[in-house]
Amino acid sequence: MDIDSLVQRINELARKLKESGLSKEETEERAKLREQYLQNVRRNFKAQLETIEWVEDQQDGKGK
Repeated sequence: MDIDSLVQRINELARKLKESGLSKEETEERAKLREQYLQNVRRNFKAQLETIEWVEDQQDGKGK
């Protein structure tokens, strides 16, 4: 499931929760979808951090 449809389904379940509540199956689905979303965010954040390069200051040689 791509991220857009994942977020869309999470939002649908959130609206339904506010309006009429969720069944046990929907509550379990919501938990699984949230976990998938968080795994995706963590993976992307980690990948972004891994691309950061430390650059040393030319004058005093200290890393920033």
